[in-house]
Amino acid sequence: MRNVAIVGAGVSGLTCAVVLAERGYRVAIFAEETGSDSTSAAAGAIWYPYDAEPADKVIAWALETYKILVDLVCDKRSGVSMIDLRTFSRAGQIQIPQWAHALGARRLHASSEATSSVATGLRPVSDRAHHVRSNFPATFTSGFVLRVPLIDTTIHLDYLAKRFVVAGGEIKANVRLARLEDINRDFDLVVNCAGIGAKTLTNDSDLEPHRGQVAIVPKIELSCAIVCDDAPLMYAIPRANDCVFGGTNEVSDDRNADPAATLRILAECSRVLNIDQPKVLAERVGLRPFRKSGVRLESARLGDGRSLIHNYGHGGSGFTLSWGCAYEVFELARNL
Repeated sequence: MRNVAIVGAGVSGLTCAVVLAERGYRVAIFAEETGSDSTSAAAGAIWYPYDAEPADKVIAWALETYKILVDLVCDKRSGVSMIDLRTFSRAGQIQIPQWAHALGARRLHASSEATSSVATGLRPVSDRAHHVRSNFPATFTSGFVLRVPLIDTTIHLDYLAKRFVVAGGEIKANVRLARLEDINRDFDLVVNCAGIGAKTLTNDSDLEPHRGQVAIVPKIELSCAIVCDDAPLMYAIPRANDCVFGGTNEVSDDRNADPAATLRILAECSRVLNIDQPKVLAERVGLRPFRKSGVRLESARLGDGRSLIHNYGHGGSGFTLSWGCAYEVFELARNL
């Protein structure tokens, strides 16, 4: 039986740890940041392939993850639910991805659904500040709707960690590694799920931080998630106890919240939803690990000869690719 060290405790590391531990491997996670301190905790975490390459592999991993997340909806502890994702464009006709048709995607029409409050899923609530006062503003020209898994990061990361520990795993927090070879030699297989940290651990010049900032606001009676990837990027994602307003996507490694960005996010989301600006409960910043040459998921060797599997560079699709990539890591480990 192999002893496996996983570097990184974001969604990729945790999911790999669960898959391997539940299949009989002795697994320990080594991470500097865990839980709410990780980049994964700052994610909007709605299932949708975003900011990751190459497209063919990303879609295959994403569809595999989709199936697993749909099954997890039945487990209330998982923090996974299903929601309508309504994706809009401010200019021209939005294209529905080919893979989305098989999942039931359908077009919204600007003349009716896309310009009404029905399209946004907003429902009146008693709080005047969050009351829908009129129809959806004519901001968007087209859109489509797709039912997808929504992952509440405040619940799901803890769910994965607990599931991993139950399977016999161990999480070692506050561990800062200068190189992957620093992992104790008792571990004969190392799985690199370090996210943006892989840039220094592997000296990977293709990896760049795509900075994402969100504002957490009080719960809004929003029956769907709303996304527009046109500039300015905006999304509103309702969760069990709050709502995530976003966002930004810029090349930067600054993890400090930018007050000006928060104001822009609040203004744009409130304008699109046609509500008074809600108060900000928290600001979160995460660094999406985008890799210009594509997700790195492959076997390799450490400098000391031990087996190594890389699993990083998922960009803005960490949750969307998590299970698909974890199962491929398992297949690679099994064939070493």
